[in-house]
Amino acid sequence: MIYTVTFNPSLDYIVTIDDFKLGLTNRTSSELLLPGGKGINVSTVLRNLGIESTALGFIAGFTGEEVVRRMEQMGVKNGFIKMDQGFTRINLKLKSMDGMEINGMGPVISEEKIQMLMDRLNTLKQGDVLFLSGSIPASMPDDAYQKIMKLLDGRGVQTVVDATKDLLRKVLPYHPFLIKPNNHELGEIFGVELKTRESVVPYARKLQEQGARNVLVSMAGEGAVLIAEDKTVYDTPAPKGKLINGVGAGDSMVAGFMAGYLEKKNYKYAFHMGVAAGSASAFSENLATKQEIEAVYQQLS
Repeated sequence: MIYTVTFNPSLDYIVTIDDFKLGLTNRTSSELLLPGGKGINVSTVLRNLGIESTALGFIAGFTGEEVVRRMEQMGVKNGFIKMDQGFTRINLKLKSMDGMEINGMGPVISEEKIQMLMDRLNTLKQGDVLFLSGSIPASMPDDAYQKIMKLLDGRGVQTVVDATKDLLRKVLPYHPFLIKPNNHELGEIFGVELKTRESVVPYARKLQEQGARNVLVSMAGEGAVLIAEDKTVYDTPAPKGKLINGVGAGDSMVAGFMAGYLEKKNYKYAFHMGVAAGSASAFSENLATKQEIEAVYQQLS
């Protein structure tokens, strides 16, 4: 079974305001309400590719119920733990103002609820896949990823970690199957600036030497690089297409990679599926469909 973890999911209220005026009443010209969060994005793209997953994490209040309703409507299994107080956050995103977002806080997560999640994760077994994506809420201990990786160490669970800085580095001793920093995050870890695919290779290898089995580096318009477990280096320029929405592209990439790997156990195919899924989402208003991913894949094969 495949599991994704979203510690602090959201309802994303995505609106367009054609002529925004500060201090005045503004009216939307388009509206969209979607469940959000990096793990939820992964589950959504997997579902679009016909792959089942269970979404884990924490939800609260009427907004949390709506997240679950929409996820189940898409065909994603509900593994969320319901909080007793608070409500799942609402994130406001203004499409007509590039990068303009107002993100909510989310509920306080108690130690009791954290232990409930750990108990659920404790049931994972050989052959299961777990995605750990994004930041950790302020109400949770900052070593949550480490504790999860330690709990699952040696069980044969394939873990995918998409995180930054110390969150990423501290899980490397537990040999995650896949990590996916982008070139800026990779450069930040080592205090360097990485602009070309060639330049990221030695630093991606360093993360592999520290424990990661496969290192996938996304580079937006520059393309992507994979240092596979067998030491083979794969790289590709970015597929051709119009950038419409970069939100969720990285989550789509890890979903596509694992979908490809689980299908054929072939790193080149998995790499191209990852790049195709990430790019297809970037070229789309929402997360990519199977047809959109297949269309971009044809550029790479």
